[in-house]
Amino acid sequence: MKTLKFNHVLSLLFIATATLFTSCVGEDDYADITFSAVEPELDGNVVELSTIYGQLEQNDFDIVTFEASNDGQSTYAVGYVVSSDIGGNFYKELVIQDKPENPTFGISVQVDKAPLFTLFEVGQKVYIKLDGLSAAQDVDNPSDIASGEFGVAELGVNDGGQIGQIGQSFFGEHIIRASEVAEIVPTSVELGSITPNMLNTYVTFENVQFLRELLEFNQDGQVVSSVSYASEPNDQFDGERTLESCGGNGQIILSTSTFSDFKSASIPQGSGQISGVLTRTFEGDKYTFYLNSQADASEMNGERCDPLVYSCGTTTAAANELINLDFEGQGTGPVNVAGWTNYIESGSVTWETYSAGGTNASLGTSARIGSFQSGDDSSIAWLISPEIDIESNTKVTLEFKTSNSFSDDSNLQLLYSTNWDGTEAGVANADWGLIDDATIVSDGEFFGNWVESGVVDMSCFEANGHFAFKYIGSGSTGADGTYELDEIMVNVE
Repeated sequence: MKTLKFNHVLSLLFIATATLFTSCVGEDDYADITFSAVEPELDGNVVELSTIYGQLEQNDFDIVTFEASNDGQSTYAVGYVVSSDIGGNFYKELVIQDKPENPTFGISVQVDKAPLFTLFEVGQKVYIKLDGLSAAQDVDNPSDIASGEFGVAELGVNDGGQIGQIGQSFFGEHIIRASEVAEIVPTSVELGSITPNMLNTYVTFENVQFLRELLEFNQDGQVVSSVSYASEPNDQFDGERTLESCGGNGQIILSTSTFSDFKSASIPQGSGQISGVLTRTFEGDKYTFYLNSQADASEMNGERCDPLVYSCGTTTAAANELINLDFEGQGTGPVNVAGWTNYIESGSVTWETYSAGGTNASLGTSARIGSFQSGDDSSIAWLISPEIDIESNTKVTLEFKTSNSFSDDSNLQLLYSTNWDGTEAGVANADWGLIDDATIVSDGEFFGNWVESGVVDMSCFEANGHFAFKYIGSGSTGADGTYELDEIMVNVE
């Protein structure tokens, strides 16, 4: 069932109202706010927050409404607040996890009240009176949880099959502050190793940076500027900026509300750690996370970990054909072309040839790679060219075409190495640089389209070497799709 999206849109539309309030004051205006509470006397039973998930699971993730127990006593779930609307990045929402450290479950509570940071600081222990409330999770089939196709758990009121907001007049009855304010210890997680139980919890990503495409570099390779969090012309409701791991192959989206008070600030240009509340994108097909405030990204000031970059720009094709690989006559199965190396570094998926018609047609016979529902914890595969003679030619150009079938969280890179020894064992030890000028199909491109790379100039590369198409899965194979490749041409003069 789909229960969450309509309500999320309404919340976004109402954020403008909150902005009128929060834009008049800054965080420092609330520096003297003190949080005090006495331990409440509860007229019922206290259960773990994860009890909500258990009820959803037993009900095949259909919407669940909680009733008072047979003895007339109420049921209270206990948890700790990890979200804050002080920066305008959350609105009429409390995200609550079950424990201050090493949480196992979190939930988004929808409330018709703002601002909330004046009542609940991060770490505030709360009791949630479940009687009369409803919970849902955006899951089509229970098996989707394992494959990664699901949304976040939400708690509120049943509004015609949707999760609606708890009304202001009932808010104080259902969300009750305890006396404890705990220190929330963020869960440190590697990109590519995110699991569903981390949703609606506070996490930290170490040793990450924003993609270099979001930054502007001068001729000396120094960063001179970066895009804003959420004030670019194409940002609607949320600005989405991709982070990448410096120590691995993972990526994740940082989402920032276009109503946040730091939307116009520039994203950090360096590397480091960043913390926020983990959730899913609006479509429910990818992981994303939100900052409580800009301070959550204040430690991203280390040196960038960008790979070596090869860039000579684009040009016209050189006159003489050196490589023309269109995969015709290959049949179907793993790519097996003389001089080319088809290598699986991790996982089970490999570059294969295929033919297809319809709206997602191949170009006759084409090559493809994809880890969707492969079950691999990690999927990395290479297709490496024969050696390209740079030194004996005055001009060398490269062209190819790519397409995608919902590539989503997977990634395709074009790399070059001058010191690969030609063996599979040597791939990991070689230095691979990014060929920066080639256009590779974006995830947002219609899946039936084939995108031309442009005529990539390789003439200024420092030595003879090999180029490679490297496919990287996210580690969440339910969110990974397929890339297609064809008509690879290298010309020389």
